[in-house]
Amino acid sequence: MRFRRTLLSIIFVGFFSLPAMAQDMALRPGWSFNLGAYLWLPTLDGKVNYALPTGAGGTADVSVDAGDYFSKLNFAALIAAEVRYERFSLITDLVHMNIGTDSSHLNSVNISGLPSQTLSTTTNKNADTNLKALILTMAGGFTTAAGSWGNVDVIGGFRYFGAELRTDYTLSADIVGPGGHGVALARNGRLSGSQDIWNGIIGLRGRLRLGESGFFVPYYVDVGTGDSRLTSQVFSGIGYQTGAVGVQLGYRYLHFDQRGNSLTQDLTMQGAYLALNYSF
Repeated sequence: MRFRRTLLSIIFVGFFSLPAMAQDMALRPGWSFNLGAYLWLPTLDGKVNYALPTGAGGTADVSVDAGDYFSKLNFAALIAAEVRYERFSLITDLVHMNIGTDSSHLNSVNISGLPSQTLSTTTNKNADTNLKALILTMAGGFTTAAGSWGNVDVIGGFRYFGAELRTDYTLSADIVGPGGHGVALARNGRLSGSQDIWNGIIGLRGRLRLGESGFFVPYYVDVGTGDSRLTSQVFSGIGYQTGAVGVQLGYRYLHFDQRGNSLTQDLTMQGAYLALNYSF
């Protein structure tokens, strides 16, 4: 997906990326900035609708289960930044991930000219699904309330999700085409596809300070729609800020619910994150 690679290069060369995990800038006079980085260890769960290999016609539905949390080197590495002028802020959230699970199976095969075939657990021998994704959320924000207790920002913007998915599978037998002639889906093979999804979003974010201890609770929530029927994201955790340096440990949930015959029908990524930030 050349568009996704170009977009990733532009964002890294540009100034802003991923402020939501690191912001503590509400109502400072003038301009303020926040730089940082974090790691996210998500699991993958959902349903995928692949087109069958060229010439076969039809689709194959695959269920993707999270499985064991550390069964693969699942990761998402990010760079963090924010720019703010008093109550106004510009934020982005850039995620580049490569995650997978071997807890997958083919639910059904829909071959042109034949009824849909539901595949049993005995037919499914093995399936391994991998997701490579670029997720970019960009929004403007406005601080509606702030004080010694923390802050509340209202945000509005968009989220882009560019995904490359593949499933390597093993079945107990070949699946034949109409009339019993020709193999529509071989017993061993790979299904793959890619997709670009755009959605508008609205949400809230901020921090709740725990007295004068330096500890705080970060929070973020958004919902949106567009190419998706619904997309949503939530995260929270516990953090500590001392001067210009802060650290957070928390949990992040990101979901896409797609329309029609979209490649990703219902996809969830969730897991722990660790963030570091520097404010100036």
